[in-house]
Amino acid sequence: MAENWQDFFVADIASPVKNALVGGPFGSNLVSKDYVETGIPVIRGQNMGERWISGEFVFVSEEKAKQLSPNTARPGDLIFTQRGTLGQVAIVPEKQYDSFIISQSQMKLTVDKEKADALFIYYAFKSPEQQDYILRNAIQTGVPHTNLEHLRTTSIFLPPLPEQRAIAGILGALDDKIELNRRMNRTLESLARAVFQEMMKSEGGRMNGRETTIGEVVTIVGGSTPSTTNPVFWEGGHIHWATPKDLAPLQSPVLLHTNSQITELGLREISSGLLPIGTVLLSSRAPIGYLAITQIPTAINQGFIAIKCTEEAPNYFILNWLKDSMEEIIGRANGTTFLEISKSNFRPMPIFIPSSDAMKQFVKTVEPLYQKIVANLKESRMLASLRDSLLPKLMRGEVRVKDVEHE
Repeated sequence: MAENWQDFFVADIASPVKNALVGGPFGSNLVSKDYVETGIPVIRGQNMGERWISGEFVFVSEEKAKQLSPNTARPGDLIFTQRGTLGQVAIVPEKQYDSFIISQSQMKLTVDKEKADALFIYYAFKSPEQQDYILRNAIQTGVPHTNLEHLRTTSIFLPPLPEQRAIAGILGALDDKIELNRRMNRTLESLARAVFQEMMKSEGGRMNGRETTIGEVVTIVGGSTPSTTNPVFWEGGHIHWATPKDLAPLQSPVLLHTNSQITELGLREISSGLLPIGTVLLSSRAPIGYLAITQIPTAINQGFIAIKCTEEAPNYFILNWLKDSMEEIIGRANGTTFLEISKSNFRPMPIFIPSSDAMKQFVKTVEPLYQKIVANLKESRMLASLRDSLLPKLMRGEVRVKDVEHE
């Protein structure tokens, strides 16, 4: 145990103010008919995915918020998921709203600033040990959930307040850079979209261009899944194998990693083989519409249409064309269990290919933008790996702040 660190219960670090540690309102006290277009925002599960409370909010009237005043959260408060995705924790941000109401699925902690730093507590709850504790102690009756008493009696290992702030500062700086890269990539994608749309509207792009079908200008292939009961296809595999689930969490349309890998024998089971870097992937079912350009050679399962692009129809162009054409793509889908766009229905889709000169200028303009997106994503992956490596060690006192600062 690190010197000067002490064990506390969460209840011990709650502010002495009234309702510093509370659960959400009783179910019937906050229902969907209470929601209005503007007013006091409500924190729900969908607002809990990041370090800060974010996303689209629903609202209740000021009168309703007064009735639910014990369930008020303010900037700097910590919010915990009670039911839903257990283990989630987030901080109420500054400079957004003065107050929030937590839903029935959340719990709130106002930290005593004389004892604890809220950002440190956030990272403490993100540590593997604390996440494991939450899941192991979940109430399994019905939907797995936790409750306020479990949160109150959760043990937390704290250094002196100055060291808490220093640790939170190091981890927070890494997350700040990751967030900056994320915002930068959104801007870069918007710029690339604007360049694409301008080319498609301009006379210069339409001169000497031609109408054709997507199947005439690119190579379209699908994938498959090697037998999951045959270990020779999977055990010890080092070849990336993608499913639409790999694209679901992407915040930029770039594939750098897959959750599963297959062996050489597994690859032989897939007729489309190993797709090269630069292939455009379109998820073709459950759901239709995830998009990415591969930055790794990868094989794919049957949930994709993979597009091998050409100089006439380069991948940056096809990616943006797919975004513009998504409504028609979905309209060509069929299926009883779930909608799926087949390769045979996709290939005949009409596409306008701008002139060669316009296309070359487009690629020259947007390629540096996408290269920067890739560089930002790789940097963010490295920073996230560093953060995840440091987090448990810092939280156990195994690595001290002075050790990190001198590395």
